[in-house]
Amino acid sequence: MTFADFLQSMPPGQSARITDAVERDQSAPRRFEITAPALWLHCTSDICNGPRIFRFLDGFRYYELDPEKGPSNRYFTYLCSNCRRKTKMFSLSVSPGKDANPPAAFCTKFGEIPAFGTPTPNRLLRLFGSDSKIFLKGRQCENHGLGIGAFSYYRRVVENHKDQLFSEIIKVAAKIAPDTVAALQAAKEQHQFLNALDAVKDVFPQGLLINGHNPLTLLHSALSEGLHAHTDEQCLQAAHDIRIVLAELTDRMGQALKNEAELTSAVARLTQRKSDRP
Repeated sequence: MTFADFLQSMPPGQSARITDAVERDQSAPRRFEITAPALWLHCTSDICNGPRIFRFLDGFRYYELDPEKGPSNRYFTYLCSNCRRKTKMFSLSVSPGKDANPPAAFCTKFGEIPAFGTPTPNRLLRLFGSDSKIFLKGRQCENHGLGIGAFSYYRRVVENHKDQLFSEIIKVAAKIAPDTVAALQAAKEQHQFLNALDAVKDVFPQGLLINGHNPLTLLHSALSEGLHAHTDEQCLQAAHDIRIVLAELTDRMGQALKNEAELTSAVARLTQRKSDRP
């Protein structure tokens, strides 16, 4: 693992052996410099609102190798290179090894601000209303590698909001695929969430497919498997997949409604121009 990968993708509380985290100071054999690679992180500013390059801004990177003192604790601050407004701070422990030149280092990430992981889209949180806090608890579990906890929270929230999820899909279907509305409405009336998902596996608006797949079928595949049959790592992967599919589905629904609204406005304007002609 590179130091950039460690900072970008390793959740807090984790440690790893990093091959490019430190460099020797050639003028002082016992002196080291912690590297500061550019990072690809999510920027939440209104200008960016997406992945951007962040570069090192502040933090003390030099220290003397002293086995009696143990690891060196550091705070590093990074700045978004695009908007130059948003920062990311890391709290780290770095301990250089002695097995190479430059040596590998053992790094631990204590924490980071803003919190680890990409932000959960507001559109997705609005879908779950007051239960959005429970969904965010699942996100915290996922960020910290707690697979069973993340899967449990996500499954609970999604199952509790079956009707809201289907209502939003039906709203979009009425605009872009009216022939699927009846089947979706019948599925919504199913009492069991998994039965509802299974009922629409072959009927779904084409405009909401994800890489050619019905997102509800993908959710059914993940949610229908019990917790007891899998390891924590497998539950973590399933939780991650559930969140990604839900976020993509809500994004596609929002985009479909936006496109339909723009089309309606365009048709209305063109019709008005035609009627205004002498």
